[in-house]
Amino acid sequence: MNNFDKFEFRMAFPMISSLFDDIEQRILSPLSCLREFDNYWMLEFDLPLVDKKDIDVTFDENIISIKAKLKEEYSEEKQGNIIKFEYFKKSISLPERINVKKTTAKFQKGRLEIKIPKKIVGHSIKIN
Repeated sequence: MNNFDKFEFRMAFPMISSLFDDIEQRILSPLSCLREFDNYWMLEFDLPLVDKKDIDVTFDENIISIKAKLKEEYSEEKQGNIIKFEYFKKSISLPERINVKKTTAKFQKGRLEIKIPKKIVGHSIKIN
């Protein structure tokens, strides 16, 4: 076994463990997209089968977490087993220098859009 094989195994194992935890806790991971603009970040999540009142968005430093309860249980059949899901949940690390206090969000037609302004670092000086 070469070093690459060892690296691959160590990286894959936590993801498999996390996958089983999500299945056991009945959690789906929503599709998401993070885009950068000049003075803000736009973070979008697809949350079908969710009501606005059932979405929870939290920040912990530069990590944003989304949890949303489904209107009804969603089921998938995998290899003869039925897996039922009740929530969407996802955490994303954001770049530093974000302005959490001026962050805004809107939810429309199953899509959550979160606009996160960049924190301006530095200052200007007056020229006489």
